[in-house]
Amino acid sequence: MVKHRLSKQRKVILEVLRNTKAHPTADWIYEQVKKEIPNISLGTIYRNLNLLYERGEISVLNFGSSYSRFDGNPEHHYHFKCKNCENIFDLDIPVNENINQAITDKTPYLVDSHRIEFYGLCPQCQKKS
Repeated sequence: MVKHRLSKQRKVILEVLRNTKAHPTADWIYEQVKKEIPNISLGTIYRNLNLLYERGEISVLNFGSSYSRFDGNPEHHYHFKCKNCENIFDLDIPVNENINQAITDKTPYLVDSHRIEFYGLCPQCQKKS
């Protein structure tokens, strides 16, 4: 694996991601990073997001929409997506690592990780309905 130094662009992108819980899109990240690096391009944002993902420093979330969301917390954790406002929230519940072994024991598959997503209404949208 090629070792990449933490360039100014990557450092700012990482700071933006780690300072939000919003699970933003690349466009949102681009707008935030432009405040500090005005001449940065959207292509540079995408390239650096891909590199940060490959290095395991961020997570990429795909919830079936046409755009990805990014998470500055690369640790395995669960997410909740509101079906109304489409915001994504981290769930502060323990990750069930035992499920990996249970699937491995009961099927012909060797499981090393899993992803579970929860859907419904967030507290703000519950109040509106």
